[in-house]
Amino acid sequence: MTTTPMTVEAARALMHEWVESDSLRGHMEAVAACMAHHARLHAPGEVEAWTIAGLLHDVDYEKHPTPEEHPTVGVAHLRSLGVDETILDAIMGHAPYTGVARTTPMARHLFACDELAGFIVAVAKVRPDGLSGLTAKSVRKKLKDKAFAAAVSRADIAEGVADLVADGCVADETEHIDRCIAALQG
Repeated sequence: MTTTPMTVEAARALMHEWVESDSLRGHMEAVAACMAHHARLHAPGEVEAWTIAGLLHDVDYEKHPTPEEHPTVGVAHLRSLGVDETILDAIMGHAPYTGVARTTPMARHLFACDELAGFIVAVAKVRPDGLSGLTAKSVRKKLKDKAFAAAVSRADIAEGVADLVADGCVADETEHIDRCIAALQG
């Protein structure tokens, strides 16, 4: 079981201290919601840690967006605060260019939820009813439209889903998308 002196409330306060952008804060909250949802299913004793990983995975991105700095700067600060190494490894692993292997379920889920959560939010923003009634089918259709939310890495989404399928956490892309939609609706 992962332990950390940081609480979800402290992580959220730190996020607000480091991040001014409402859009980035919303993304971090969306990833945290997906992570909490998955943790309740796969690591019920670690919901708080998984939520913290989601809340803080991009804590340094606004001020340090380059691959040379993100997420290294944020992780160094979190380490100085005594945040558990499992959380820090997951945060490092969510950025493929760091070379940090995603060896834990938390790390694999963070990678799998990061781009997808952002994409689902983008899909919801162009729908008259937002997240209400959103289905995996609609999300998959938008994923095929390369011009829609073009900055979202479809390759990262596919790799994240493949990792979760290999771990037996989800049966397929549809199940993962459905779970993330459910988390965001909550």
